Amino acid sequence: MSKIEVDAIDKQSGSTLTIGGSGTTVQLGTGASQTGFGRTGTVNWQTGSIKTATFTAANGEGYFANTSGGAFTMNLPAGTAGAIVSVVDYTNTFQTHNLTITPNGSQKIGGVATSFIANTEGQSLTFIYVDDTEGWKNIQDSTSNAIGNASLVASGGTESICGNFKIHTFTGPGSFTVSKVSCTAAENVVSYMVIAGGGSGGAAYGGGGGAGGFREYKSPLDSYTASPLNGNPGGTSVTVTAQAYPITVGGGGAAQPGPGSNAGNNGSPSVFSTITATAGGGGGGCNYAGGTPVRNGKPGGSGGGAGRDSTVYFGNGNTPPVSPPQGTNGGQPAGNSWNGGGGGGGATAAGGNGSGGTPGSEVAGNGGVGATTSITASPVGYAGGGGGSTSVTTSGGTATQGGGAGNNPGRAAGAGTANLGGGGGGGHNNGDSGAGGSGVVVIRYKFQ
Repeated sequence: MSKIEVDAIDKQSGSTLTIGGSGTTVQLGTGASQTGFGRTGTVNWQTGSIKTATFTAANGEGYFANTSGGAFTMNLPAGTAGAIVSVVDYTNTFQTHNLTITPNGSQKIGGVATSFIANTEGQSLTFIYVDDTEGWKNIQDSTSNAIGNASLVASGGTESICGNFKIHTFTGPGSFTVSKVSCTAAENVVSYMVIAGGGSGGAAYGGGGGAGGFREYKSPLDSYTASPLNGNPGGTSVTVTAQAYPITVGGGGAAQPGPGSNAGNNGSPSVFSTITATAGGGGGGCNYAGGTPVRNGKPGGSGGGAGRDSTVYFGNGNTPPVSPPQGTNGGQPAGNSWNGGGGGGGATAAGGNGSGGTPGSEVAGNGGVGATTSITASPVGYAGGGGGSTSVTTSGGTATQGGGAGNNPGRAAGAGTANLGGGGGGGHNNGDSGAGGSGVVVIRYKFQ
């Protein structure tokens, strides 16, 4: 059917004018307005006039109320059947600065002749005037508006939530992909923990393996309990941008078989962005013909402990140097003969020294203490050094926080725990050394 155009209509008391039949569209000309047709539950939104102070609403209009500067009032118009008014919390501040909605004169809102207080964040309301008994009836009250995410958005690894923070844990290689940065610059500075793979222990009365390098940075916005090696302030921060960050998680050094005299193997580094944690150093080996090079503990994130009967051949930690230090030195025996192997260095404490001096009195050095942090929402110890070995059944070096215990004739050398970055235990003359534990990468940031 064709469009019907009406230029003018004379009023005729008691008569009815019908325009168009069922299904016909009645279209107003450009610049024309309508009155008296009743409404279908929609309003004309006043996007060009954001309300910031008390005002009087008009029938058929919807308003955006900005109460960020303080509370104010929206006065409803004189209600007639079918009148409609809507309002929306423009800045999501109704919960702190209320909008008071007041009926005209003695008219009512929901059957009560008093004002209504809009006090919920993000609230949107639509009122229709029904009759003088109920007055304005609220036909729509939404408090779950769809709001664009203004925070950092990323994916990768195993994801978990701690309050307003998201945690990404990588126990193997992967990618931390930032699809959107935060509108607040400070939220793009992430917390991180990067731990390399630990070194394995040395064979044949060997020293313990050094822990993988431990590097942590706690964002100024975060509130978890960090380790003593937290790099804020003084360390290296990482501000992420919208891109993919390859993640490398270092493996632990392979065990050395016994009998033999080989020094342990270094682990592998872990990497996130500009942050590299250096692999843990292998523990020194020992036999009576092996000489100094075999007995040396190797340098690394934390250094490997020296093999039995050595003097000063422990591995240096924090190699290459970073601030805060990513690890410590390995331990050494106290003399040239009949002394246990030194413990591998840990993240926060050097490996223990071996002692003894006479046959049967050997005591191996314990692995150095690692670091405890709650970056994954609960306290966990990482990067402990491996214990040194000895020929005395009751005195292999012990280890904590991921390090492996040292070997003795009655006990196999312990391996570093996977994804804790601990060093492996030193091996007894006829037993294998312990392998180093693999590393881990954790990234944490405010996501809401």
